[in-house]
Amino acid sequence: MGVFGSGLSRLCAVVAAPTAALAARQVCSALRQTPTVELRLDWLRSDAERARFLRWLKKNAPRRAVFLATCRRKEGGGKFGGDVAAELFWLIQARDAGCRWCDVEIETLRKLPNRSVRGYAVPPKILLSVHDFDGTPALPRHIDPPAHGEADAVKIAAAAHTVGDSLRLLRLAKHSKNFVAVPMGEAGFPARVLALREGSALAYAAVAEATAPGQIGLAELKHLYRAHQLTRRTRVYGVIGEPIEHSFSPLLHNTGFVARDIDAVYLPFLVHRLRDFLDAVPELAIRGFGVTLPHKESIRKYLDGCDSLADEIGAVNTVVVRRNGSLHGSNTDYLGVLRALEKVMQLKGSRVLVFGAGGSARAAAFALKRAGAAAVICSRRDSAARALARAAGGEAVPRRALRTEEFDAILNATPVGMHPGESISPLAACELNCRVVMDFVYRPQKTQLLKIAAGKGMVTVSGVEMFLAQGFAQWEIFTGQRAPEAAMRGAILRALAAKESRR
Repeated sequence: MGVFGSGLSRLCAVVAAPTAALAARQVCSALRQTPTVELRLDWLRSDAERARFLRWLKKNAPRRAVFLATCRRKEGGGKFGGDVAAELFWLIQARDAGCRWCDVEIETLRKLPNRSVRGYAVPPKILLSVHDFDGTPALPRHIDPPAHGEADAVKIAAAAHTVGDSLRLLRLAKHSKNFVAVPMGEAGFPARVLALREGSALAYAAVAEATAPGQIGLAELKHLYRAHQLTRRTRVYGVIGEPIEHSFSPLLHNTGFVARDIDAVYLPFLVHRLRDFLDAVPELAIRGFGVTLPHKESIRKYLDGCDSLADEIGAVNTVVVRRNGSLHGSNTDYLGVLRALEKVMQLKGSRVLVFGAGGSARAAAFALKRAGAAAVICSRRDSAARALARAAGGEAVPRRALRTEEFDAILNATPVGMHPGESISPLAACELNCRVVMDFVYRPQKTQLLKIAAGKGMVTVSGVEMFLAQGFAQWEIFTGQRAPEAAMRGAILRALAAKESRR
């Protein structure tokens, strides 16, 4: 890792823009956060724009900055339509503009005499890159570029379809010198954050538009995940689910860690198969993780034990990894339901419809039972509704009954209406015969269901309230400290407002 330096210089900002003016603005923005910048010359839309940008760079680039020039041809996964000679021409111009490094793809090297760029006046430091957009190939145990060979460092960027794929790249980073590991895709996202900790010489982050699947924004990588500060002593937590990209749990928990100055990070894991993720827990030293759809019930068979309430509910949303490696589960969803509803109604003696029969619905049904409310279950599958009603001591009703039945409150415990399906409501206006409607979906804050309910004059409760309450409780289980609720709430509300204002 020494070839690129240490500390913040290992965070590499990626500048990619169609025009010289936009690229220049991105450079200025990047340098406020890191002195190491990759210049994607292939993203500039013409040779004239490339020439204009490099003239600007030669005149304005600060000496302390380290620029890495890339003019990736389409054959190597880039945007440049020229041939190898044209690629080398722009890399030579980049050296004249002050770039010390260049990224040369393996496809380019194979077309050169002696498979070497050392005879060309390209930037003196060479990063040899290999890209596989289909999957993670078979990898050697280590890669150590010779000090005076055809490359000063090697980068492998590969699509990770599972957590296990990304782990193989991190292992290679751990055992190699001057090596850059870039797991691509949503499943590779956590490994991108942990790459520097595991020995990668660089971690790439976008200044504006992402240039590779799963690439993180620079501000997010530096300030939310603090990738440059993570060490083997850093406690690793996460949330597992499918899908998981929409989750605000990393923002919630990492905000809490920053506010309390705790050396910990919380990551989103896209998990198709639980076994694949659980096999990675010891190697990544994961101390605990949240559980969301569709794993809240299936995770139980992998646990060594769980709280009596979680056992009764039959669903787990929080898992702690104990010192001996055993997994202990609990459920904080029920707290989220109770705290959100208790702000707007008296639960004891009320009759509440829970729409859905999955893990969140189970938590809601048992929470209502404990609060002295009568839980009524309705689900797309009548058999699932009846099973949950029996377990929670409630009753089940078919969907057709909702047009005539009345309730004190209706809870949507399904993901219907969640981003990106915001225009859909799980229930029609004629099925809302109650005083209070609560939606467990929190993105968007005002779902289509809540808009319909508000139009009928009903009290509405956003899923944000449940999300925050269960998240505070989960954070406290992980850390043993009181959650900084104001900071965590503020971060979530600001992020949600920003997301919705951009639509």
